[in-house]
Amino acid sequence: MSCKARLMATNGGASWFRRLFGGAKTVPLDPARDDLVVVAFSFDDVESCSTALGRGAAAGWVDTAEAVFRHHLVLPPDQIEDATAVAAQDGYEPVMDPRPRPEIPTIGYRPSVEGGVGLTLQRVQVIDALHCSQERSRMAGLAQRRGGVVEGWDALQPGGASPAGAD
Repeated sequence: MSCKARLMATNGGASWFRRLFGGAKTVPLDPARDDLVVVAFSFDDVESCSTALGRGAAAGWVDTAEAVFRHHLVLPPDQIEDATAVAAQDGYEPVMDPRPRPEIPTIGYRPSVEGGVGLTLQRVQVIDALHCSQERSRMAGLAQRRGGVVEGWDALQPGGASPAGAD
């Protein structure tokens, strides 16, 4: 066996140079951190994600850093378990008491679900307008197929957020 083949066989193919100087691995954002603040949000069905994220950039959202992306739904009680299981396939986790609490507007038309129960689904990801729109649409479909509604979404980052891996 050649020296190169031996090195590749013992380290998964990474060269010694890359292993030595490849940099540190980033630690994912912990959604349970106490210093998370809302940096972007939308509770308006007609507002585009790019508009909401643009507003968020002025408020301190860092587009290169991970964020806790939360979707706030209202579902019939008998649909919570199924919706949670389906969302878990895409890495979402349910949050029964989201902190910080979202400020959901009470003015204007807000659809209601008779006997509805609030459910917040969250996951950690870097957010851009395209992926925000895709996930927003996914959540709307998830809720609609179960007789529920989506109230909106918000994104949390640490106060004074820094780009991914800089913590």
